[in-house]
Amino acid sequence: MKQAMYTSYDALPLFLNAETVAKVLGVSISSGYELMHETGFPALRIGNRLMVPKEKFIRWVDERTGGDGRCS
Repeated sequence: MKQAMYTSYDALPLFLNAETVAKVLGVSISSGYELMHETGFPALRIGNRLMVPKEKFIRWVDERTGGDGRCS
């Protein structure tokens, strides 16, 4: 498993692409792309790019982990 590169949600950009999602979750970029195409994942299409608003990503993670919205 890859090491996550971010230690705080505050360090994230307002919109995340597949590469950033992968880095945050500590998975491969191809896994990040797959996740962004899954039903229920809060990705939105801007032109031909998929992006995820930071706040929706944090909420998505929290809903699946029972977290408190903070990276430790």
